[in-house]
Amino acid sequence: MPALDFTSSDALTFGVELELQLVNTRDFNLAPDADDLLRRATRDAPQGELKPEITQSMVEINTSVHRHYAELLAELRATRNVLAAHARKMNVAIAGGGTHPFQKWSERKIYPTERFLSVSEKYGFLAKQFTVFGQHVHIGCPNADDAIYLNLALIRYVPHFIALAASSPFYQGVDTAFDSSRLSVVNAFPLSGTMPFVRNWAEFNRYYDRMFDLGIVASMKDFYWDIRPKPEYGTVEIRVCDTPLTVDRAAQIAGFAQALASWLWEVRPEISPDIYLVHSYNRFHACRHGFAGTLVDPVTGGSRPLADDLRETLDRIAPHAAALGSQDALSALHTTLSQGNDAAWLRTQFASTGTLTDVVRKQAALWAG
Repeated sequence: MPALDFTSSDALTFGVELELQLVNTRDFNLAPDADDLLRRATRDAPQGELKPEITQSMVEINTSVHRHYAELLAELRATRNVLAAHARKMNVAIAGGGTHPFQKWSERKIYPTERFLSVSEKYGFLAKQFTVFGQHVHIGCPNADDAIYLNLALIRYVPHFIALAASSPFYQGVDTAFDSSRLSVVNAFPLSGTMPFVRNWAEFNRYYDRMFDLGIVASMKDFYWDIRPKPEYGTVEIRVCDTPLTVDRAAQIAGFAQALASWLWEVRPEISPDIYLVHSYNRFHACRHGFAGTLVDPVTGGSRPLADDLRETLDRIAPHAAALGSQDALSALHTTLSQGNDAAWLRTQFASTGTLTDVVRKQAALWAG
């Protein structure tokens, strides 16, 4: 097959994809109303794109491309308001969160597009179990080799993104004891995990061609990696975040990603293949414990609390955030680090109400602003 071409993008432009829950306003279980909501709301969406997702109780926001945090936040808020207004007319509510706390995967209906039906045929029951909700952040890259470097450099920070966005402590009616249970569902797919350690785009193309020739992949969409290059967009796509409970948090995490990418490209810290020795362990700790997790450094051999490393990272990249206009985003994430992530908020709501139905009702109210 011909080599994958990487479309050049303006460095550090960014955008967000958000997968959202549709719930009915009677018992706050998932509602299979995506088609109706998209038909009503698409004509009023201010920018970007509204799309279906793999099951009919999900919709996805794709923002337009931005340079500045404030513009991204404004678009997300405007799109939220449009979706919420149309949903109310349908007696449907919209919620953030990486999982719905008590829905049963066997009751889900696949959204009937060619791709989603193909995924269902290929992966069987995993397709319906994939009714989980994530935030993806795209960072624009000027060339393919910069994208490869950024993809590999960001692996060290996957636990930071997981802990900041974690919002899926409940799954199938129980507290999983994880801050992010959503990623355990993603892990079931055979092409999840991390991009192989390659040094440039030419090496990546050789890897991709081999996987294509073996019949394992037909396109880049078949890779469910934590972070992956998106050559047709000219971006690197961070895929480990649960959908936050608010669009404000989603924008803050995107601002963090943009400032971190700016720092990584300027400083160009050396990337050791040894990061792969500890990545799964660090990733698990972030999913399981959130900010209380442990981060192992393969270079020094030492370990430290994830919260300490994240706090230092926020401070280190602060000058880049200031230059990009996202210092408010980092300030808000400092507060989140002190007060607790969305998983902690959800557990607090359950402790106070005693029912998962009330938890979903409250998280839908929170998302609506």
